[in-house]
Amino acid sequence: MGNGSMKTPRPEGSYLSSGLKAPRLWETVEPLRARIVHLEEELSNRERELRARDEQLWALQAELEARLAQVHKLQDALGNQALGSSPSTQPHSSHRLLSVHRRLRAKEGVSAEPTSGHYCAEAQGQPCSLERVRKNSSTKKLINSALMNNDFLKRLEPQHMREVVECMYEQTYTQGQLVIKEGEPGNYLYVLAEGLLEVNQNEKLLGQMGPGTAFGELAILYNCKRTATVKAVSQARIWALDRQMFQNIMMATTQARNEKYFSFLRSVSLLKELPEEKLAKIVDCFEVDYFNKGDYIIREGEEGDTFFIIAKGEVSVTQTVEGCFEPQEIKTLGVGDYFGEKALVSEDVRSANIISKENGTQCLVVDRACPLPSLAACFMLRLCLQVKLKEEDTTFALKCIKKKHIVDTRQQEHIYSEKSILQQADSPFIVRLFRTFRDTKYVYMLLEVCLGGELWSILRDVGFFEESTARFCIGCVLEAFDYLHGQGIVYRDLKPENLLLDHEGYVKMTDFGFAKKIGPGKKTWTFCGTPEYVAPEVILNKGHDFGADCWSLGILIFELLTGSPPFTGSDPIKIYTMVLHGIEKVDFPKRISKRPSDLIRSLCRLHPAERLGNKKNGILDIKKQKWFQGFNWEGLRTHRLPSPLERELSGPLDHSRFDIFPPDLEEPAEELSGWDKEF
Repeated sequence: MGNGSMKTPRPEGSYLSSGLKAPRLWETVEPLRARIVHLEEELSNRERELRARDEQLWALQAELEARLAQVHKLQDALGNQALGSSPSTQPHSSHRLLSVHRRLRAKEGVSAEPTSGHYCAEAQGQPCSLERVRKNSSTKKLINSALMNNDFLKRLEPQHMREVVECMYEQTYTQGQLVIKEGEPGNYLYVLAEGLLEVNQNEKLLGQMGPGTAFGELAILYNCKRTATVKAVSQARIWALDRQMFQNIMMATTQARNEKYFSFLRSVSLLKELPEEKLAKIVDCFEVDYFNKGDYIIREGEEGDTFFIIAKGEVSVTQTVEGCFEPQEIKTLGVGDYFGEKALVSEDVRSANIISKENGTQCLVVDRACPLPSLAACFMLRLCLQVKLKEEDTTFALKCIKKKHIVDTRQQEHIYSEKSILQQADSPFIVRLFRTFRDTKYVYMLLEVCLGGELWSILRDVGFFEESTARFCIGCVLEAFDYLHGQGIVYRDLKPENLLLDHEGYVKMTDFGFAKKIGPGKKTWTFCGTPEYVAPEVILNKGHDFGADCWSLGILIFELLTGSPPFTGSDPIKIYTMVLHGIEKVDFPKRISKRPSDLIRSLCRLHPAERLGNKKNGILDIKKQKWFQGFNWEGLRTHRLPSPLERELSGPLDHSRFDIFPPDLEEPAEELSGWDKEF
């Protein structure tokens, strides 16, 4: 260092300083490639392991379902043995189960029949007037917020929600006073405005509720018993709405909307010649879209599948013109005019722009996905212009109805309706009615007996049906629906519990207590049916027609193939909330193959007009679906097609295919009002 010279420092780790040569590029890449191959092999092995575990999981799940089915059978048997006689006292029926009064897992129908006479009869077709109660803005906001925080109530349409808020009336409860008592029938929806409430079930505290809480919502749908007790901890101010008023709100608002659009569509040149029932279908399909000034409703050149009718305001029609930089206005359309009609019948490339000329422009719109064959046919027309059992085999059963259960005229009407439908029914797939009787305690219906037993009990015992068996059963139901809908009758209570087998193993529909003759293009409004099977429009009280039967058919197919319906739960409100979410939210098990899966989904569309079976061709569209490809419909109608459910019977008195029930020891009081004098 003393001679003033400097040495250049060597780079640390230099290959040159150590006498080593730098590795070639391929020498560093090859180990990486080998590592990648190793990792890919490991990933592939892991994927195989996961697939194997998935298969094992599906197998275990199937085994679990089978075990659960056996458990349910054992539960039935254990419950029955507790009530039944010993084998020594009943030697001929010791091999049969003695069913408890309410059979385990059997589904029960529900009805919204009023418990008082202060209700406008649906038969008149006119809802009662709505009684609105004045409220300040903060109260309305509190009630609306409570309803919107309720998973079920928030699905009401905005106009329905507004009327519910307007019509709720105030009630005050003192400290310790019961708002709801467990076990008693419910009739009110409540919203707590001030105070504190506690909830008890079986004398155990479940929790407390504070202001801004909505509760008791199930009672505004139908008659039900309260499942818990609600008591005021402090003085409470509550807003209430009874079931009758809720039904009036739903009926009045929906009917007013439909009548408004019906009258409007009558003025549209394209539609004015359509029959009333077809026009009613179109009203059901239309939705309302709102546009502000300058909004493009349609753009030239884009693909379109939507048809528009102007209900309010004006629109400008502009089109590209050769030699002009900007599209030129060619005309203005106003109320009653329509555009985009080609989209109903074919893929349409829009030939012009449609632009809103003012704020608040309203258009009734319908997509091609919503099938309106009558509207499409109407447009095409305009375009063209511009350019039995044997007597010895007949046996009978008696259906008895206690008079004491008939509490008002609406329920009496149901019994007369059932009698009328069964007397006139002329279908081999419907249980026949032969005669009716009455005394001071009962009315009686003498029915054709079906010795093959209940479809429900067979399904309960086997767990689920194979596709061929389910298809046969559904074929029988479709024949029954084809007849009923052709007569203008909506059934409204389809489920395995209401399907019987005759001595040949053919399915027959029974229990017409909820059936009603409504006629084509008409709706009915009463909430009735079985929770697992009711359609969304029934739950929301929007008015329903034959589309409700199509929905329930999809549910039945699912239950026959799996052993349980897609929407189930111990709490009816949870079931209804799942229904309103739709079938698309349901995970289909693998045992439901593609064709029945597609059929179920097409039957269970949320919009009734989109459901297979509720279109122009009715039930015929369902029969043509791929699941029924090759099915022998003629053989089914003539009873030449062998049933997979036919079981051997010893004779016309062999009722061994039915569960045995303990005798009903409850004696009804005499009823002498005379409402049943025609029986």
